Amino acid sequence: MGAVTKMLIRVDTEMSDELSSAFPHLTARHHRASTTLTGQISDQEELQGVLHLLTSLGIDVIEVLTIPED
Repeated sequence: MGAVTKMLIRVDTEMSDELSSAFPHLTARHHRASTTLTGQISDQEELQGVLHLLTSLGIDVIEVLTIPED
């Protein structure tokens, strides 16, 4: 099993709680006109799945960051 990486994904819309619930393993933080999703991503395939779902919902991804371990 590969290493789990903590990621932050910022999108260009304020996601509703209902929409955020489509990503139960990520924590949504709402900001004015944007949302950040943070959580553990196990591999590239899982990250691509999250990004694909966001795109299929019509949500543009602004940035994807790896959060360094403390």
